[in-house]
Amino acid sequence: MTLPAWLAAIKFNADGLIPAIAQDHKSGRILMMAWMNSEALQLTAETKTAVYFSRSRGQLWHKGESSGHTQTVHDIRLDCDADVIVLSVTQAGGIACHTGRESCFYQRLDLSGAQPQWQTVDKVLKDPAEIYAATSATEAVSDPQRHDASTKGTTEKETTQIDTHSILQQLDQVLAERKHADSDSSYVASLYAKGLNKILEKVGEESTESIIAAKDLAICDVSGDQAHYDAARYEFIYEVADVWFHTLVGLAWFDIESDAILNELGRRFGLSGIDEKASR
Repeated sequence: MTLPAWLAAIKFNADGLIPAIAQDHKSGRILMMAWMNSEALQLTAETKTAVYFSRSRGQLWHKGESSGHTQTVHDIRLDCDADVIVLSVTQAGGIACHTGRESCFYQRLDLSGAQPQWQTVDKVLKDPAEIYAATSATEAVSDPQRHDASTKGTTEKETTQIDTHSILQQLDQVLAERKHADSDSSYVASLYAKGLNKILEKVGEESTESIIAAKDLAICDVSGDQAHYDAARYEFIYEVADVWFHTLVGLAWFDIESDAILNELGRRFGLSGIDEKASR
């Protein structure tokens, strides 16, 4: 497909992406940075609302589709090397960050001490759990990879009110349906199209990221910085959820439902781990 002249002038990277910086229309403060491909940028220009491209999910995401914190775009600028976009936006709700803060850049490097140290300088304007409480459980499991990056701020507080067994059953159903869907229609369908090796690669990738998140959480736990601890805790929960999700995709590849795993865990409950291992 031939790109319009204005899009063809842009130097997208090898992955077909360009970094996009969102800046407050009035104050000029940098709110966030995300990625765009040509389709996202074209949609942004057409709708005058910010549309980005998620590298982890491999698909477009409309800023605020989960949180309601959309971005109205007033101006789009391209730098001198034609490889960075700056958006001048009005941020709905005044919150761009998944942590409930105005900007994703809420940590400042303090150079006054013997060692540089990151300090949280912006307050939370709204509890992330409250921001995303309106998202229904059904919508969340319809395609867990669909939601925008801001859902990473959601705590487990809201999900404790949901029947977790029901969520697994709904996921089983969705994953089975995605096996027959067009590869361009959803993230899960695209994984199936790429084959088992790609699914297993994602399991390994997410497992590594959860290990890194756990290490970061351990460091924050020792430091005593509550804000950093809370952020690291959210990140660890999010990464473990990604591991579970991609493992379920792997199970679904072989038509194995989540109940099989729950039943196996139930069989082991109350047994000595040493005895169980010896009986294999």
